[in-house]
Amino acid sequence: MPLGESATVHALFKDNSFDKRYGRLRLWGSLGFIFMVLAAGELFQRNTIELYPILGTVVLLSLAAVTFLLHEPKMERRKMVRGELLVVLFNPDVRWFLLSGFFMVFAHAALYVFYSLYLADLGYDKFQIGLFWALGVFAEVIFFYFQSKVLSRLDAEIVLQGAFVVGVVRFILIAFLPITSVLIFAQILHAGTFAAHHSAATKLLQRWFTGPLQARGQALMATVSYGLGGTLGGLCAGWIWELSQPRDVFVMSAFACGLAGMAIQKLRPRRYSSP
Repeated sequence: MPLGESATVHALFKDNSFDKRYGRLRLWGSLGFIFMVLAAGELFQRNTIELYPILGTVVLLSLAAVTFLLHEPKMERRKMVRGELLVVLFNPDVRWFLLSGFFMVFAHAALYVFYSLYLADLGYDKFQIGLFWALGVFAEVIFFYFQSKVLSRLDAEIVLQGAFVVGVVRFILIAFLPITSVLIFAQILHAGTFAAHHSAATKLLQRWFTGPLQARGQALMATVSYGLGGTLGGLCAGWIWELSQPRDVFVMSAFACGLAGMAIQKLRPRRYSSP
C-alpha cells in the first residue's frame, strides 16, 4: 500500500492535480470492496467458506499481473541526504500528525472487528449487516468523487479536525442509539471518518515527506496507524467486549477520535509567505 500510494501521489503532485484526481482514483478501491463483498458473500453462501483462500489467491495473482502492465512514469531521481529522514522525524508536527493517525485507526479497529457482531447481537441478519457495510463504503465513494470540492477549499488540517469530530459523533450514536435510522446515518458518516480522513492525511503527509522520502513517509504512516493503531485497537476492543458491554467498545472508539483531534490541534500554524 505505501508503494502504491507514493507512486500515485507523486504522479498527481507533479502536475498539481492531487485535489482534483486523487479521490476519483481512490474510489475504485472502494468500488472493488463493494463488488467483492457482494460477490464473494453470495459465493460463500451458496458453496463453502473453504473457497476463501482460493478466491484470495486468484485475486492476488490478477493484481500481480495488472501491476506488470502498469506504465512507470518518469520520476526525478534524487538521492536521500544522510540524516534527512531523522530531521523530518524530529519535527514535532510530524509526530503529532502520526499520533492522530494512530488514534483514528485505533478507533476504527473496533468497527472493523466487532461491528458485524454488534449488529448481529441487535438482531440484524447477515444480509442486513452486509447492506450496512455496503452503505458505508458507498458513502466513501461519494466523498472520493467530490473530494476536489473539499480539499481545494479547506486546508488538510481543517478536514482532519472535522473528520475527528464526525468520528466522535458517529461512535457515540452507534453506542447509545442503536436503532435502524440512526445506524444508517452513522454509516453514512463513514464518508467523513474514513474517506475525508484518508484523503486529507495523504495530502498533509506530502508537506514533510517529499522526493526520496515519499515512500518512507507512506510506509511510516501505514505502520503507525494501520499497523500499531489497528492492532492495539482490535486487542483493546476485544478485551472490552469480553469484560463489559458491547456498546463500550464504541465508546472507546469515540474517546480515541477525541484524542486524535487533540493531537492534530498541536500542529503549529502554517506560515504563508505574502505575495
